[in-house]
Amino acid sequence: MEKKFTIDATGKKLGRLATEVATLLMGKHSPTFRKNHDPLTKVTITNASKISASIERLEGITHSRYSGHPGGLTQESGKRIVDTKGYGELLRHAVSRMLPKNKLRDRMLLNLNISE
Repeated sequence: MEKKFTIDATGKKLGRLATEVATLLMGKHSPTFRKNHDPLTKVTITNASKISASIERLEGITHSRYSGHPGGLTQESGKRIVDTKGYGELLRHAVSRMLPKNKLRDRMLLNLNISE
């Protein structure tokens, strides 16, 4: 049985919203929670561009990628991510880092829809 949740991001803090979404995507809200199964929960976030975050806070956020090659570490500030890809990508990355690091992470992220 598939459950659908819609969350309005207007005025919410990035971290608190990400933890709420990660909990729903993992299925911890359900009495039939099993950590080794995909809970088939769909989460839609609306108004992602209205998240409560100051410019100073966005500059303090850093997201890292590593290509595996020497000197391949790339770090971007949250402000640059918002300017190039939008608040949705910043929120998607925060939720991704809060999900368990296993084979179900990608399947859970497919159930996340973010609209600016």
